[in-house]
Parts: sequence; structure tokens; C-alpha cells
Amino acid sequence: SPHSIICYLAGVTWFFGLAFEPFMMRTYMSENAMGSTMVEEGFLYGERALSYAREFAAHRKKAGGVPADWLEKTMKKMGLEVYSQTFSRTLPFPDELRERYMVKGTNVYGILRAPRAASTESIVLSVPCSEGQKNNQAVGLMLALASYFRGQIYWAKDVIFLVNEHDLIGMEAWLEAYHDVNLTDIISSSMQGRAGAIQAAISLELSSDVITSFDIALEGLNGQLPNLDLVNLFYAFCQKNGLLCTIQGKLQWEDWDTLSGYLHGLQTMLLMVLKQGSGRPQGDHGLFLRYHIEAITIRGINSFRQYKYNMGTIGKVLEGMFRKLNNLLERLHQSYFFYLLPCLTRFVSIGYYMPASGFLLFILVLRMFYSLTFFQALDLWIKLSKPDLVTEDGVAEGEQTGRGQLLHRPKKKRKITKNAPQHEARPGLLSLVVPIIICHATGLILYFVPVLSQEMATEHFPVSESEAVVLTTIAIYVAGLALPHNTHRALTGAGTEYGWMMLKLISLLYLALLLGCITLINFSLGYILAVTIVPVAAIVQPTGPKVVYAALLILVTPASLLLFSIFLYHELIEYPLSFLEGWQMFLQAVAEGILDHHLYGSIMYPFLAVCIYPCWLQLWNVVFWK
Repeated sequence: SPHSIICYLAGVTWFFGLAFEPFMMRTYMSENAMGSTMVEEGFLYGERALSYAREFAAHRKKAGGVPADWLEKTMKKMGLEVYSQTFSRTLPFPDELRERYMVKGTNVYGILRAPRAASTESIVLSVPCSEGQKNNQAVGLMLALASYFRGQIYWAKDVIFLVNEHDLIGMEAWLEAYHDVNLTDIISSSMQGRAGAIQAAISLELSSDVITSFDIALEGLNGQLPNLDLVNLFYAFCQKNGLLCTIQGKLQWEDWDTLSGYLHGLQTMLLMVLKQGSGRPQGDHGLFLRYHIEAITIRGINSFRQYKYNMGTIGKVLEGMFRKLNNLLERLHQSYFFYLLPCLTRFVSIGYYMPASGFLLFILVLRMFYSLTFFQALDLWIKLSKPDLVTEDGVAEGEQTGRGQLLHRPKKKRKITKNAPQHEARPGLLSLVVPIIICHATGLILYFVPVLSQEMATEHFPVSESEAVVLTTIAIYVAGLALPHNTHRALTGAGTEYGWMMLKLISLLYLALLLGCITLINFSLGYILAVTIVPVAAIVQPTGPKVVYAALLILVTPASLLLFSIFLYHELIEYPLSFLEGWQMFLQAVAEGILDHHLYGSIMYPFLAVCIYPCWLQLWNVVFWK
């Protein structure tokens, strides 16, 4: 309908218009305690940081992993309370990308107790240390900062210096033990020492002794974002110390009135939408957000630019941030938690970007009222459930007269002749329950079977466990396409028009509820699904060009969207892929999505498998309704 087309164009235009300057607001500090950068940084331990880094690298190479004993000894010499935590985790299936099935490691952390307050609040500086990851400079800088912080007396919050092994798995083990919860199947030793409630955390990653720019990672688990004040604080200290700062790997742009400025902001915003929509944490900070701890990941990059900064300058930025966080009287809460960033100096708030999704979801409401209104559906359901009993003279039994009195007539037996016209079979409740139950059962099979059947698959086919899980997932996913050709045999009244209309009505209502809920949690994921699935869901029907409808449905299936998003992401970062490379990354993304769910509790895989995929199968049944 014209109204649906207008709503779709309005939703797409609104989203692309978010990169225009009128839709963006300048970033500002909402928290009074962090309102200025009037802090005199005194960190001068740049050379000491490099010395610590070289010593750590030597002991790390000798130990073949994190040198826990050396770290404990070094931190104790600084006067910190030092503790270690051992953990182990058996993966549901091997991670072929990192070649591991059983993960064992040790986290080491030191606590600097606040001399001016009780241990009720704390701040965390974490450094990931994993196999094949060169992050020695970050460990050296962290130790130098700990040595410097130990000599200061203005701390009102405990400061925790954490070295976590095996990236996110080690961080998850430490957070679960610190908060005394068991969200996953990680086995870890009990936490020997704790500080106060964690107010904020910063994860540091450095790739070289000399840094040319800083890139900030925001996206956390399931699309959560840190409080915008923490991002503004980091950018403010970068500006104060003259450091080059980027987001999504993109430099700042000032000429927003030009076409090039708009395209730059749009490209940066699209990268953030794709990363947030994936639901994957883009750094160790992403797991802190689950515990309502504001956190960011800072990555120092050496890209051979003309601007080069040493460890002393980087240490001053971190010192200034920790001193400002030390002044907090309460948790960060005044600024935004839902936003999009076309750059670090401007942002788009939730009040500006939600209408883009609202226009798209309104299409589903319009289609429900255009195709079959609620009252028509209710009336139809009553008629289908209780068909009228018609007597021989054509008057319905129980028909009311003008005064509202029942007109009773004697019942007469109907004579059915051979050539009498047969009434059209009307669908009962079973005609809608059967396809809905089968579609959702297929989604449950897609969720449970691939991991549970990996051993049986490896016994009968020459594949590894990881390949078995991914191939089984794809096989079940594709097998769902054959459902409409088999389920119609179990339907009563499968040939009627009312049946598919009711099934489509239920599917549109279900899809609107799903997308509306996920948009509130993760706008990027909800918008990506809405902008692709909604228009196709609105037009599909069993009459007309079935081949075209089927092709459109296949193009907007979640698997196709994942493949398309992979190619789009690499185009935006200016690293295009061939089709074979894209397919390999698609298989890898499927495996990592299932692993993320089992390891960290990501909702992406179950949401697509148990909710979106069955809804898509219902629309597929509508197209092939018999």
C-alpha cells in the first residue's frame, strides 16, 4: 500500500539522515565531578614502563604463558595486595581459530587500598594477556602506573590492577568470582581478596612501544554501551595531552556541512551499528557492562603516522582519567546509555534514532489492518469455530427477529443430492497450530541439536567437531525450507484463503513484538532485521509470483543477512573480500556466535534460532500455503 511504502522510505531516510549535523548533538560532560580536566598529571615513569615491559616479555617467553609468579613478586614489591586466581573452561566444541578445547589459565591482580576512605568502591585497570597477543607494553605501563599510584595519597577508591589470561574467558572467570556468581560453566578458584564495588573499568591494549593514535572500543556484550561520560572523559584527556584519538578506526572530521563530512560520519556510524548488532563484545570491557560497571577498551595503535607518543604521555592520560574517576561521588548515570557515535565530538541520542525503527515497525501494524483487521479476524475466527447451521428453507437456526426474539422453526433433515454444491472446507484451530508448532520445534532443534550431535557427526563423517557443529546448523537451517511441502498434509482446511491470512496475521504480530523488544535492548540489531525482513513480510502471500516471494524471503533470512553484513563491514573498513573469503568468515562467524552464547551468555544465537527463524518459517509457509 502507499502508506507502507511511505513509512519504509521514511524509516530508511531517517536513519541515513542521522549523520546530518541537525540530528547530532555535541558531546558534553554531564557529571559535575568530571566536568573539567584541571588535573596536574605527574607521571614520569615512561622509561620504567618500557623496562617492565621488556622484563615481562622475557619471563613470559620463558614460562610459555603468563608469568604469574613474577607478576606477584613484582606487585608485592610495590606494596600492593596481590592475589592470583586459577580457572579452567571446557568449550562445548573446539575453537579451531585459536586451536583450543580446554582452556586453563591464571589471573593475577593487585589491589591498591585507598588511604583516605574505607574499601567500599574501586576502579579497575585491566590488561588482557593471551597467546599470540603482543600486549607486553600494556603490562609494563600498568606496572609503572601501579608504582606511581602507590606513592600518592589522594586516592579515595581502591585501584585494582588486573592481568587476565585468555582474553574474555579469563575476564569472565574473574568477574564471576569477584561478584560470587556462576553464570557460565567456568571452574575457578575462590576469590581470596576483594576491593569495594567496582565503579568503572578501563581495559588497555598497546601494540608497540611508540603509539601514533588511540582507538576506543565501546560495544559490549549483547550491544550494551558504556555511559557516554566515560567516553567524553577519555577524549577530553586525549585533547589535553595532544593525542590523536579515533573511533572505529576513523579520524575526526570537522567539515560536517560538506558531502565528504556527511559520508565520513555515516561510514563511522554504520561501522558502529554493525559491531553493536553483532552482539559480540569488542574488548574485555564488554563483560563489565553486564554487571552495571561502566568500562571501555583503549587500543594504542602504531600506524606509522607522523604523530608519535611515548609511554610517558600515555601514562598521563590514564592518570588523569583515574584521578577524575576517583572524584566520583556516585555511579555514572547522568549521561546517555543509548546512543550512536558518528565521531567522538558528536552523538545521536535515543530520542533521535528510535523513530527510524518506529516507522519500519509501523508497516507491520498497517499490514495487519489492511489485510485483515483485528475485528475481522475475531469475527472470522468465531465463524470458523462455529459454522452456521442452515435449515432447508435457508434461514439460519437461532436467527433473531426484529424485536430480538428467537425465531424457532422445526428442524428438517437436509437432503444431499449428488450434484449439490459442496461448501468450502474451513480451517479449524489445527490448521494454524500445526505450522506454528512445527516452525518453533524446528527452531528448538536448530538451537539444541548441532552441539549435542557433534560426536555422532564426527563418527560418521570425516569432519572435526567444530565443522560438524557448523555444518549441522546449516543443514537444519536449510531443511526448514521443505516444511511447507509436508505440513499441509496434517492440516484441516488447508486449501482455504482464510487459513493463510490468519497465519500471516499471527506472523506479522509476532514479528512486530520480537523486533520491538530487541530494538529496545539493541537498536542496531533490531534495525538491521527490520529494514530487511519487514517489507518482505508485508508483501508475501500464496497468490502471485511465488518464485519472487521465495527469492525475497531467502535474501532476508538471518543467514543471508549475516553474510551480507560481513561483506559490508569489510567494504566500510576498506578491506574488501572475495566471495570465498567471505564464505569462510561466514562459517567462522556461525561457530563464534554459538561459542559466545555458551561461554559468555550472548543472546544473539538463541534469539535468531528460537525466535526470528521460526517467524521466518511461518512466512515461508504462507508463501507455499496449499
